[in-house]
Amino acid sequence: MDPRQLSVDDRLMGRCVFCGDVPGTRDHVPSKILLDDPLPDNLPIVDACTSCNQGFSIDEEYLACLLEVILSGTTVPEQLGRQKVKRSLARNQKLTARLEAARRNDSTGRQIWMPEMDRVQYVVLKLARGHAAYELSLPQLEEPLSIIVQPFLNMTDNARADFENASTGDLSQWPEVGSRAFMRACGAEPYAETDGPWVVVQADRYRYSVDQPDGVSVRIVLSEYLACQVKWE
Repeated sequence: MDPRQLSVDDRLMGRCVFCGDVPGTRDHVPSKILLDDPLPDNLPIVDACTSCNQGFSIDEEYLACLLEVILSGTTVPEQLGRQKVKRSLARNQKLTARLEAARRNDSTGRQIWMPEMDRVQYVVLKLARGHAAYELSLPQLEEPLSIIVQPFLNMTDNARADFENASTGDLSQWPEVGSRAFMRACGAEPYAETDGPWVVVQADRYRYSVDQPDGVSVRIVLSEYLACQVKWE
């Protein structure tokens, strides 16, 4: 059997992968604002209702801008590297002020940032649901067991190694036959795995991994800085 013909995507028809409602649109996962232009070819696309497709935009912009100002150490648009973030902060003074208000100095004088974690987790959960549905054809509509978001800088070497060694590709834990995750795991074209367990959407900007070792686990790395993991039973 031609592995390119294996598919269980029909199971996604008729429901938004984020809330389970009737889909009226399709949404890119990851969101375009988290990536640089030119965008990669064949970005993952999932079914979404209009409300979900539009309802995350403000928080996705917040997260993209937050990451860039943290990595650049400034909220001044002209001093930022990412063009999309420059444009966002140049036209949105309220967002710039909100991010500036999140800047602190710790007891040693080191600059730190205090993110609005509810907004960050809101976006991470949305992204994780999109990846789970796209890779496994198994939408995860219930609340997750856990959402973990932390910079790599705050992780121990062992924790970083455990995070990086996601279990996708382990023969004892292969996903359901016919899903994209299965085709990646077995090296089937056009989903041949080239980065171990990770699907690299855009180098140095966005990668993710979806496993089913015991439940569903989605790991996401943003700008090679922020490590995220969402787990479901």
